[in-house]
Amino acid sequence: MNRMKQAAAELASLSIYHGILNRTVPKALYRLLWADTKETFLNAWGEFFAVLCERESSENFAGHLTSTALYDENAFSLASAAGNVDFSSCMQAAVERDLEIILDLSRLTPDDLLQSCGFSDLPPLPCWETGEPVELLRGDAKTCAQQMAQYYQKNGCGMYARYRAFIWRDKRILPVAHPDKQRMNQLKGYEVQRQMAIDNTVAFLKGYPANNCLLYGDRGTGKSSTVKALLNEYYPQGLRVIEMPKEYLMDFPYLVDQIAEIPMKFIIFIDDLSFSQQDSTYAALKSVLQGGLAARPDNSLIYATSNRRHLLRESFSDREGDEVHQSDTIQESLSLADRFGLSINFMLPDKVRFLEIVDQLAYQHDLKEYIPLLESGAERWATIHGGRSPRVAQQYIRDAQAKLSLGKSLDD
Repeated sequence: MNRMKQAAAELASLSIYHGILNRTVPKALYRLLWADTKETFLNAWGEFFAVLCERESSENFAGHLTSTALYDENAFSLASAAGNVDFSSCMQAAVERDLEIILDLSRLTPDDLLQSCGFSDLPPLPCWETGEPVELLRGDAKTCAQQMAQYYQKNGCGMYARYRAFIWRDKRILPVAHPDKQRMNQLKGYEVQRQMAIDNTVAFLKGYPANNCLLYGDRGTGKSSTVKALLNEYYPQGLRVIEMPKEYLMDFPYLVDQIAEIPMKFIIFIDDLSFSQQDSTYAALKSVLQGGLAARPDNSLIYATSNRRHLLRESFSDREGDEVHQSDTIQESLSLADRFGLSINFMLPDKVRFLEIVDQLAYQHDLKEYIPLLESGAERWATIHGGRSPRVAQQYIRDAQAKLSLGKSLDD
């Protein structure tokens, strides 16, 4: 059997790692290896080289192909991620065989295929560089399998190993390729509030009792930023965040079905939460938090942000209505917030605290020599831009940085 046909048979025979054939580069390689006419071979060659270029892998084919194994979700990677390393001898042998095949395929060169394709008078074709496999797949098959198991146990598997942030849309969990890079050390003020969120999250990650969390209060105080920063601080410990827009809360049972068996820890993030009296999703979230049949799995918590402590919008007419059991109506409007075990209040800072935040940001951005000027202009900026808040302070400091970079005065 020539090299091309041998490689085609190997790729087709993958078992545990058969799922990599759903990835773009292995799928294109599969079509190329099985091309049986000159026309299909040339078309497949062009397609394969194009997808390598799209993924910036034309100079490291081996690195890209072997990396697909890192993110494959299969029986071995799922079990390893869950901490189960007691595999049957059959599965262990299959894993080692598949990794040997993937490594062998990663060594394919353009010359290997051109010399064994069986087609003559081919035009000049673009060629890729083989490169090197990923670090975890260097060595014998047994060592590689052990290293992969350790990788999955630390990083998870499937798309949850490759990505940290996700969004729920069209009844699917979709990865966010470029999540917000907010870090805790970039947030100024509200140390007590953030520590409450940190402690709850760390307890959750360690398997201790933890609560669903409502971060509520004034706009621009860093509620959403706190959740984003938690993800960026703790994703190496297995934390993942799935943002669920409020309008999709009725889909909650579908979401938990998809993550219940995943050996990671998930925060289901609902941003800017509030409801009107006629909002059908109100009852859905209430059921999710406590008492519904679609129970929240142990590997997930709900973190929500809101500008309101009592999430249901309520008017004076609601309290003065003609309902017989008026107190029941009022209690209903308050009951949802009470179902969050942890409620953290973010209030707008006073003048002193606002200037402290400005000073901290100035130190962070190497502007400490300008602090007197920054403080004198901070109140004026806050008055023009909607009041004192950490968000306004950050905007003020960014404006100051821009002016200084352009050689302008802070008084301009």
